[in-house]
Amino acid sequence: MPAPLFVTIVLDGAGVGDAPDAEAWGDAGADTLGHVVRQERPALPNLEMWGLGKLVDGLGGVDKPVASWGRLTERAAGKDSTTGHWALAGLVLEEPFPTYPDGFPPDVIDAFCDRAGVDGVLGNRAASGTAIVAELGEEHQRTGRPIVYTSADSVFQVAAHVDTVPLDELYRMCRVTRDEVCVGEHAVGRVIARPFEGAPGAYERLSDKRKDFSLLPPRPTLLDALQGAGVRTVCVGKIASLFGGAGVDVERKTAGNADGVRQTLEAMREAAASDVPTFVWTNLVDFDELYGHRNDAAGYARALEAFDEALPFFSAATPPGGAVFLTADHGNDPTFPGTDHTRERTPALLYRPGRPARDLGTRATFADHAATVAAFFGVDGGGEGTPFG
Repeated sequence: MPAPLFVTIVLDGAGVGDAPDAEAWGDAGADTLGHVVRQERPALPNLEMWGLGKLVDGLGGVDKPVASWGRLTERAAGKDSTTGHWALAGLVLEEPFPTYPDGFPPDVIDAFCDRAGVDGVLGNRAASGTAIVAELGEEHQRTGRPIVYTSADSVFQVAAHVDTVPLDELYRMCRVTRDEVCVGEHAVGRVIARPFEGAPGAYERLSDKRKDFSLLPPRPTLLDALQGAGVRTVCVGKIASLFGGAGVDVERKTAGNADGVRQTLEAMREAAASDVPTFVWTNLVDFDELYGHRNDAAGYARALEAFDEALPFFSAATPPGGAVFLTADHGNDPTFPGTDHTRERTPALLYRPGRPARDLGTRATFADHAATVAAFFGVDGGGEGTPFG
């Protein structure tokens, strides 16, 4: 019998609508997967077999899915990636991270300039990363001033051309910002280094050189509990960065969804061939970063189809007694006004070969995921959630 293997794949931003508090967040009517499915009609036969049709109106379904199905409800105060992933790890925030829709206040920018050693910044507003680099990249190269911007998330992002600000210097700026500027009332979830290259009119972000400096969780999470119990924790994509590396044995960085799928399957095969119990946690960021934030429903649909084509490989790589769980960290409805995340429930699809599928119901908290994983490995540390059973 192979060592226990549990795999969680977060389809970043793939909400299923119907959050009970959506109106309070300005997101009444948001339904990421529902709107994409009904508008773009993607072919998703494998997700239908896994039970997604039980959750999304307009998607074909089957009477007896191969995976159990349900929905998770976000109870934490926030709709950003850090909040969602921390809740999935059993840490439910009662207070939201600070956000800056109108840019950072003068005292924060002054402190950044002092600690970073620059005479000013460009931007300082909420913006699309690609758009603000295209707009200000040439001025940045002429003046040497870094581009500072934020988003709907609790983030302080610093963009710089690698020929103007060397990578090590950009990383130093962001590290000192994390440690000395974005603290106290301004303790954002992440400070992010966003290097880019190229010439005016053809700048390209270097996603593989991006570096996140995350706020450490204030108390242990599922990852710490698993690691402490001897379960190997493998984080694929941006998962490790969201926890500041806490509780992470192996970090596998990715360059988009396709690479994330490849690396997850590779990690699963490695785990199945070992005698070490393993938890693999993957984030597929393209749904959110490339399509949700850019209001690209057609691109979102194509990304769903590409993931759907990969789903049988996950089934085949799941050993007897293993489990694969599909969910999301928040919504990001590309058909909804604006480009922000949307407050939504998220899918809960649990595949366990050889076990009958069932209705998991509408769960009260994302933390039910943490409780389920902890119970799977026989570990105490799933937070306040309730296992699926």
